Amino acid sequence: MATFQVVISDPESGQSWQKEVDGQDANRFVGREIGDEVDGGAVGLDGFTLEITGGSDEAGRPLRSDVKGAGLKDVLLEGGTGFNPSRDGERKRVSVRGREISDVVAQLNVSVVEGEGSVAEAFGEGEAEEEADAEEAEA
Repeated sequence: MATFQVVISDPESGQSWQKEVDGQDANRFVGREIGDEVDGGAVGLDGFTLEITGGSDEAGRPLRSDVKGAGLKDVLLEGGTGFNPSRDGERKRVSVRGREISDVVAQLNVSVVEGEGSVAEAFGEGEAEEEADAEEAEA
């Protein structure tokens, strides 16, 4: 049974949240690829649409959108996801995973694409922040 740590980012507010999903909710992600859109109900965001933007496996190897499948591949990289060159022209052979989500993925990165309202309020955090801001203003 798949279990993922899902990092949800909200481009409008610049905030991110982490949710652990397993069971039926995790199965909504299995078989999808980077760039696919998924219903937000899997992570508690009913009414929102999420786009899969990346992830990594249990060893920390990243998913790359330009590698097909779900398995490990050794690719020669000049930069991008999985390799940050320290000088011009540097290349390195790196083990990465393909763009398909499978049971071996440990972390998924998703971004909110559409939805009504605030993501913070959907997680129940928006009201607490407003109350804290009001208390600071009174003091």
